[in-house]
Amino acid sequence: MHSIYYPAEWVKQSGIQITWPHAGSDWADMLEEVTDSYISLSKEILKREKLLVVIPRGYDIREYFTKEEQSNLICAEIESNDTWARDHGAISVFINGEPVLLDFGFNGWGLKFAANNDNLITGKLFRDSFFQPSVSYHNHHNFILEGGSVESDGNGTILTTSNCLLAPNRNQPMEKDQIEEYLKQTLGAERVLWLNSGYLAGDDTDNHIDTLARFCNEDTIAYVKCDDVDDEHYVELKAMEEELKMFVTKSGEKYNLVALPMADALYGDSGRLPATYANFLILNDAVLLPTYGATKDQIAKELLEEVFPDREIVGIDCRPFIKQHGSLHCVTMQFPEGFL
Repeated sequence: MHSIYYPAEWVKQSGIQITWPHAGSDWADMLEEVTDSYISLSKEILKREKLLVVIPRGYDIREYFTKEEQSNLICAEIESNDTWARDHGAISVFINGEPVLLDFGFNGWGLKFAANNDNLITGKLFRDSFFQPSVSYHNHHNFILEGGSVESDGNGTILTTSNCLLAPNRNQPMEKDQIEEYLKQTLGAERVLWLNSGYLAGDDTDNHIDTLARFCNEDTIAYVKCDDVDDEHYVELKAMEEELKMFVTKSGEKYNLVALPMADALYGDSGRLPATYANFLILNDAVLLPTYGATKDQIAKELLEEVFPDREIVGIDCRPFIKQHGSLHCVTMQFPEGFL
C-alpha cells in the first residue's frame, strides 16, 4: 500500500513555475502590459524562492532581473499555447516519502481552447532534468485535472467543485463516486468536500475552486462573499456560503470561515471579468494577493494579514491578468521542498 502525501500550499516550497506570455498566446494584443505584470510577479517570487519559467525557444528574459534575482531564476525553452501554469503544471505529491510529479491531462478547460503544447510541458521539464534527481514522474494524461480545481489541506482533505470535476467535457462517463475514488487513489485523499454552488461571471474554468474558496490552514477556509443582493453573483455565492458552513474538519469541528469581499465589477469586451481575491498565492514567508485598483484591495489585504500573521501580504496588480479571465494563482504553480 502506497503512502501518498499531497502537501498544502503553505508548506515550505522549493519554487514556483510560471509560463511566460508570448506573441503566440492570447496575450498577443497586450503583450507589453502583461509582460510588466509577469516581471512584477516574478520579482516577488525571486526574493523568496526559485522560479522556473517556461519560455518560447529563443526568448531571453534575464534582462528583466538583477544578478541577485537571476540566481534563483531557471529558464526552460518549451513551446506553449498559453500561460496558465496552475492548470497545465504538475501536481506535486510525496509517495512513500519520495517526491513525485503527477502529470494529469489538460484539455483547455474542457476543450474550450487549444492545449496541445501546454499538455506536454510537464513531461518535457522532467525529461530535460529541470527537477532534482530524486523526483519521479507519473503520467496521468488519461484523467483531466487542473491544479486550480483542487485544494489540499495537507491532511487528507480535498476541496473542489462539482461543476468543474463533473463537467461533461472532462472525465465523463465517470460518475461522481468514481472521480472521488480516483482522487483518493492518486492524491492520497481521505475525503473530498464538494461545493455545488458558487460561480464567477466570465470564468472559463467551470468554477475552479481557487477562484471561490481556499484553505488557509487545516481549520480555515477563505471564500468569496457577495453582499449586494442586486449583484448577479449574490444567490450562487450565498448558497456556496451555506454549503461551507455545513462542512466540518476531520475532527468534526466547523471551519473558521473568512469572508473575502466580492471584487468590484471589471469588464472586458465579452462582459464582466472573474475578478476575485480568493486567487492568492502562498509563498515562503509571504502571500501574494491579487489587487484590482479598488478600495476593497485593502480590505482583502487586512483579512489575509489576520489569517497569515507570519507572512507578509503583498499586493500584485492583476488587472492585466484578469483581461484574459484569470488571476494570480492561475498563472503560477508551486513545488514543495525537494522538487527544484
